[in-house]
Amino acid sequence: MAKVEATTERVIAADAETVFDALADYKEVRGKVLPGQFSEYEVREGGDGEGTLVHWKLQATSKRVRDCLLEVTEPTDGQLVEKDRNSSMVTTWTVTPAGEGRSKAVVSTVWNGAGGIGGFFEKAFAPKGLGRIYDELLRNLAAEVEK
Repeated sequence: MAKVEATTERVIAADAETVFDALADYKEVRGKVLPGQFSEYEVREGGDGEGTLVHWKLQATSKRVRDCLLEVTEPTDGQLVEKDRNSSMVTTWTVTPAGEGRSKAVVSTVWNGAGGIGGFFEKAFAPKGLGRIYDELLRNLAAEVEK
């Protein structure tokens, strides 16, 4: 099994604290900025950063749906880590200042890919597909915080 990784970033016209707070707000903001590939969104514990337990289904392709139950931690300032209890998937969100009134949001997801030929195709195509999903999420987030 090879590690599969998808990374996407966006510069947002809002300060890093505002962007991070919006990302960490699973009660109000996160559900609003998720694109259509996410369904059954539910905050089960917490709702604001560290200690949150959140559920959703992610339909990465027409045939591939992941049932995700994510534990959220904040290992360092400006960073959220979502670890899926149902798989090896870990998503890390990092928000840093990028000049006056701007910030850079980076999202990186890694997981253990399948073996064999299926794993080859997963490693080749899954990062692009997930990247498109996260591009849309970051675009929605930017629209939310740049109001």
